[in-house]
Amino acid sequence: MTSVRKISKVWKSKPTIEGAGVHLKRALGYYQVPLFDPFLLLDDFHSNYPPDYLKGFPWHPHRGIETITYVLHGRVEHGDSMGNKGVIESGDVQWMTAGSGIIHQEMPKGDDAGLMWGFQLWANLPASHKMMDPRYRGLVAAEIPTATLKGDVRVKVICGEIGGVKGPVQDVVIDPEYLDVTVPPETTFTHPVRRGHKVFAYVVDGEGYFDPERNAYAHEVVGTNYFDMKRDCACGAENLILYGDGDMVAITTQEQPVRFLLVSGQPIGEPVAWYGPIVMNTQEELRIAFEEYEKGTFIKHK
Repeated sequence: MTSVRKISKVWKSKPTIEGAGVHLKRALGYYQVPLFDPFLLLDDFHSNYPPDYLKGFPWHPHRGIETITYVLHGRVEHGDSMGNKGVIESGDVQWMTAGSGIIHQEMPKGDDAGLMWGFQLWANLPASHKMMDPRYRGLVAAEIPTATLKGDVRVKVICGEIGGVKGPVQDVVIDPEYLDVTVPPETTFTHPVRRGHKVFAYVVDGEGYFDPERNAYAHEVVGTNYFDMKRDCACGAENLILYGDGDMVAITTQEQPVRFLLVSGQPIGEPVAWYGPIVMNTQEELRIAFEEYEKGTFIKHK
């Protein structure tokens, strides 16, 4: 019998500063990691004030993870130790597997009006792949297909498959799905997901009902003001929704449309040792990584 996933928990993204001084909203990170395995972090960088983002993310290392950058508006200049360099434009995706180690930089520039908006997702790698050769996949907007479904639901398929449309990112260790979904008003969107996989949604714009219960008290909501006695079962912009297990998700709209990222992946179930841009399984592996970075032996593959 097919079961529709229910909401397990809802968070509101929180302002933070990262890199050399980039103001952003953190939807997922650190203390939430055990709940979101295999995902580690989701940042929403959205500003039309260039001083909030122009300092960017200068040269820094990564090991043991994959970083996925998706730009909605603006431009991000980038370069890395493998010799890749260029600009991530509006609608583009950079899917970078750090593996054994990569050093790179990402410098947001915004668009001609000064708007910069995008997301960075970190996905963990299992111990068996922590030290794999790094690889880089840069996808321009035209390479990311859109599936048009019943009710004029539109889905940009970055990774995974929906309505017979496959995303361009294949052969990823955690078997992820990464969809950018837009649901018009008065419409229901359903999508099968693999039982046992972790599934979450992040609301980009609008609002919707993310499970059929429509019961605001059936799950925990984190980050609300305890003086606010109104609890709405609709989830709006900058809400992060974690699902329980099941075979499918169902999202319904009323007067407003909703746009959201829908992400899923196979949990790894291993210890996480995390410091800054490096994520390993043990503190000893972290020590070695930082020692190698200081000695100049961090990069294993060029």
